[in-house]
Amino acid sequence: MTALSPELPKQISNWFTDQGWSLHPHQRDMLARSGAPAQLLIAPTGAGKTMAGFLPTLAELADGGHNGLHTLYISPLKALAADIKRNLETPVAGMGLPIRIEDRTGDTPNSRKRRQRADPPHILLTTPESLALLMSYEDAPRIFQGLQRVVVDEIHALAESKRGDQLMLALSRLSALCPDLRRVGLSATVDDPAAIARYLAPTGCAVLHADAGPAPDITMLHTDEAPPWSGSGAAYAIPAVLEHVKQHKTTLIFHNTRAQAEVFFHNLWLANDDALPIGIHHGSLDRAQREKVEAAMVAGQLRAVVCTGSLDLGIDWGNVDLVIQIGAPKNVKRLVQRIGRANHRYNAPSKAILVPANRFEVIECLAALEAVQDGDLDGDPRPTGPRDVLCQHILLCACSGPFEADALYAEVTQAGPYADLTRADFDACLTFCATGGYALRAYDKWQRLQQRPDGQWQLRDPRSAALIRQNVGTIQDTDTLKVKMRGRHGAPLGEIEEGFAASLTPGDTFLIGGQIVRYEALREMVVQVSRDKGRRPKVATFMGTKFATSTQLSQRILHLLNQPDWPALPAHTADWLHLQRQMSELPRPSTLLIESFPHDGLAHTCIYGFAGRNAQQTLGLLATRRMEEMGLAPLGFVATDQATLIWGLEELRDPAPLFDLTTLEDGLEGWLSSNALMKRTFRSVATIAGLIQRNIQGQRKSGRQATFSSDILYDTLHRYDPDHLLLQITREEALSGLIDFARLRDLVARVQGRISHRHLDRITPLAAPLLLEVGKVRIDGEGRERLLREETAKLMQDAGLAEI
Repeated sequence: MTALSPELPKQISNWFTDQGWSLHPHQRDMLARSGAPAQLLIAPTGAGKTMAGFLPTLAELADGGHNGLHTLYISPLKALAADIKRNLETPVAGMGLPIRIEDRTGDTPNSRKRRQRADPPHILLTTPESLALLMSYEDAPRIFQGLQRVVVDEIHALAESKRGDQLMLALSRLSALCPDLRRVGLSATVDDPAAIARYLAPTGCAVLHADAGPAPDITMLHTDEAPPWSGSGAAYAIPAVLEHVKQHKTTLIFHNTRAQAEVFFHNLWLANDDALPIGIHHGSLDRAQREKVEAAMVAGQLRAVVCTGSLDLGIDWGNVDLVIQIGAPKNVKRLVQRIGRANHRYNAPSKAILVPANRFEVIECLAALEAVQDGDLDGDPRPTGPRDVLCQHILLCACSGPFEADALYAEVTQAGPYADLTRADFDACLTFCATGGYALRAYDKWQRLQQRPDGQWQLRDPRSAALIRQNVGTIQDTDTLKVKMRGRHGAPLGEIEEGFAASLTPGDTFLIGGQIVRYEALREMVVQVSRDKGRRPKVATFMGTKFATSTQLSQRILHLLNQPDWPALPAHTADWLHLQRQMSELPRPSTLLIESFPHDGLAHTCIYGFAGRNAQQTLGLLATRRMEEMGLAPLGFVATDQATLIWGLEELRDPAPLFDLTTLEDGLEGWLSSNALMKRTFRSVATIAGLIQRNIQGQRKSGRQATFSSDILYDTLHRYDPDHLLLQITREEALSGLIDFARLRDLVARVQGRISHRHLDRITPLAAPLLLEVGKVRIDGEGRERLLREETAKLMQDAGLAEI
């Protein structure tokens, strides 16, 4: 057994010895370098990275000489904070250490929150939102006095969202309060360690790598029945998945969306003849139901859990010995994170099975398998810190007391995402927070900050601090309604999107929490339901991220397609690709393949861009707009991660005009100016920046109310102040988010005008599945009018009225 570090206090060293454990090399390294200003530890799941992060804290608190808060632990998930608290309390109690550990999240009772402010524990486990809220109080300097360390867990996940940007701003403020504060980042999956290190600490951060351990045992499911041509449910694989569940202790069955998880769980349960205990877990379910599933997992009472990204991160369930990913993973880094949930132990290989939901996903799953084996994690460059988050941060700083603009700017630029923030951009955010901007400065409600004679900025009305705090956070769950069983004391089930709820009429059924419920009524913004097992349910829609295949994985797929043969693919998929090669050709990395063919009396064009679903959707919108101008009368389109299929009345002869970058950008500008997407994006930006309040005196506005308010504001600013800060941010968000125009630019740059346009007499094997895709977009233009005129003429002729 490896000797324990001499810096480890005796009671901790004795406890490890009593357990028969020794420190791993990376844990000793973290302990030895505990005085460093910033450290990033990259260690595989099960390697004890959380203990590595906390060991210096336990060592420093072992003598009981520290009063007040010593270490902050930040987690992206409330459930993870609770899990870490549970796992940390056991060794602390066994070591006999005088350490108080508490968590603070949105689920923490207000009475405990008040006590924590008055008497902080030694270790506080929290989330970015709760930390931002805690720092907005006037007594924040007292609460955090003596703070020594901050441990940021799963930092890769936070770095991909605005929650991480908010956290980094909070850490800069903490460092101003506590100049000797040390930062620690922990992660199992980092594609660019240097970039994450700069994100955590721009002035310098040491990067430590743990032994990567054995390669994961990961395979793709092969079934006698071939996957369907389209769809994402993988219903064909239910019998095989059940067999694997029976053969293992506990299985996590991951899905990419909450709706898919609900449908799969329902079908799995119907096929579960052995009544195996199986649960479901996703972010739209009621908290009590999620906690019930988590408790059952901790107790080893479940054989399987159907889940989504809510269980992506490091909750330690030792009984999990298999992970099943339903549907193509879309992102290699996310797949590696999910695989790590199985065999959560050091030097034990994780076991995982990929289940392609359709024929093309067989290819994507093989590409993902090869990427995992090569250790090739995908990731995009970090964008600069979003200014709507900065606006919220400025308002929260004002809640804690007056501030100097120069000092706050200097503090903000110490945060990794905002290291390159210009003073002009900072001043624009400050001006917005103070006045609302040029078009809104006449309205009293947006005059929130004022400058004092001494130059410091403060809240114009101290009472507004409560409203600002009520709306803290960057997570946008704007359009959801609670779902409860009907009755005075009906059990809460979770929440669904408001738009889906609006489509329901009494008697309609839908799935939530794995059970079929019947819609009864909408009362006080709550969807009331009753149980109903008799009919086929609708598929509810839930708030949640819909992933697009990453750029790196798309490139792997293209290279895989261009192999001379595919021995690693099942025969049904390899035969399909051989047939495509015979009838047309396969897409290539440096050439854009476009196929034109007649089908069902219409001219079809299939564009194989491999740019991800959002970019392919945008391409469909822009290409049909240009085709309308060219007189080709498009009628509609559908997009996947790989291709866009367009149908209309006239055949496309020359595709080059569709891919002129200037034309695409001009079309985008025209489309954006009148598109509802911009208003939806604006609502999110305006809510985060504090222009729109969703919560007022404990009451939450409905999605429709918030939409009405934001639409009026958007139209007003668009007309009278088109250069308003929030409109600038909205355009940036739209381009990088749902539109993903950057990937269209990359596509145009990649092919550099090299287009292979195949004119064919029939639909091709690769294009055929697109006809079965859901989400077809109708184009109302000249094509529809021509069809209407032709139908009218035919009806008149049939009625003998053609000459009248």
